[in-house]
Amino acid sequence: MLIIVQNLPVPLDRRVWLECQALVGAGYEVRVICPKGPGDPDRELLDDVYLYKYEPYVATSGVFSYMKEFFVCWMRTARLARRVYRERGFDVIQVCNPPDTYALLALLYRRRGVRLVYDQHDLCPEIYQSRFERPSRILLAFLFALERITYGLSHHVISTNDSYREIAIRRGGRTRQDTTVVRSGPDTDRMRPGAVHPELRKGREFLLCYLGVMGPQDGVDNALRALDILVHQRGRTDVHMALLGFGDCYDDLRALATELDLDDHVTFTGRADHEMIDKYLSTADLAVGPDPMNPLNNVSTMNKTMEYMAYGLPVVTFDLVETRVTAADIAEYVEPGDIGGFAAAIERLLDDPERRADLSKRGRQRAVEVLDWSLQVPGYVDVFDRITGRERPAGERVRPRPVDCAVPAPRRREQTGSHTPAAASGGDHEGDELRSATG
Repeated sequence: MLIIVQNLPVPLDRRVWLECQALVGAGYEVRVICPKGPGDPDRELLDDVYLYKYEPYVATSGVFSYMKEFFVCWMRTARLARRVYRERGFDVIQVCNPPDTYALLALLYRRRGVRLVYDQHDLCPEIYQSRFERPSRILLAFLFALERITYGLSHHVISTNDSYREIAIRRGGRTRQDTTVVRSGPDTDRMRPGAVHPELRKGREFLLCYLGVMGPQDGVDNALRALDILVHQRGRTDVHMALLGFGDCYDDLRALATELDLDDHVTFTGRADHEMIDKYLSTADLAVGPDPMNPLNNVSTMNKTMEYMAYGLPVVTFDLVETRVTAADIAEYVEPGDIGGFAAAIERLLDDPERRADLSKRGRQRAVEVLDWSLQVPGYVDVFDRITGRERPAGERVRPRPVDCAVPAPRRREQTGSHTPAAASGGDHEGDELRSATG
């Protein structure tokens, strides 16, 4: 299996890394082509997965810069694909978008019997519409065309939720038989409440967290504006907010925090690794999902919401279709665009420890019993078994690994106001997003 991903390095892209582990565990040999992260080698073998990495081209701003990024990364990926094919060969290429350009690369190997699986992480036309105020109709039509080509050339389409699957059927002309929903999900044996680090609160009673990408479509500015209301209008000097992640808007968000006189109330961590994610989400009292209503967000599954729930964090989020599918009734929902309402919902939860404890317990339980990645593994591996014609004896069928269903005890405070560790028996945890914390 050759997996191609441009959006993030692997294993930083946690969905792709979990997919790699699922395939290796099912007896497949897996090679990945992806961009380098800081300090990454050109090539390495990590947990039985072969990683081939290239220097990424970093887009500055504007459409033409992004187009150059796609072209440069495509050429570097094509060069590495040729190297992998000469060294070992591959039977299946899985392309992970964005962008929707690598089906054209897979086409080069189609006559050699190589099959194509399209793992659609995002809707590229909707990303473009959501990032730019005045999208070009020509470029938008081009993105729809690339998506249709990718759908058309794929032997199977993997969708991250039912909304995406319906788009693959309606827009891509696919059938239910050649599409499979494989939801992203946390590894709840690794992502779970751990030791609390009171110093992350910066001397304040409550810690709020945001985890994820900081792009134009992600609405992190909404979180800062809600904090501004809490601090400067409602006089909440007991609140600190940590923003974990990076993206195109990182510098603008730091400037906004200064403009709103929030520098003493906000920590920007930058790129967040697993250890950092664990410390902050184990310490936080509440997490925020400030993603605005737009053509992309309304039908996309937010990894951060599931990760918050895995750590037993109450969530305040705007009311989006797929966010409700993820969190069901275990979140505080706010009318999209209502920043005042968002701040008020945060304040209500901060002042209601019993409600926070209830959401914490039920959120963790739902993450374990409904959202855990292990529940997606059989369906994901079955895609590759089907398109390669692999038949497994009944005793060798891939099954979900056992999952520890223990839920955390309510988070309690000492009289000093410090945060005590949430109790949860057994296991460890793991910290994208894509659309996730680290990118």
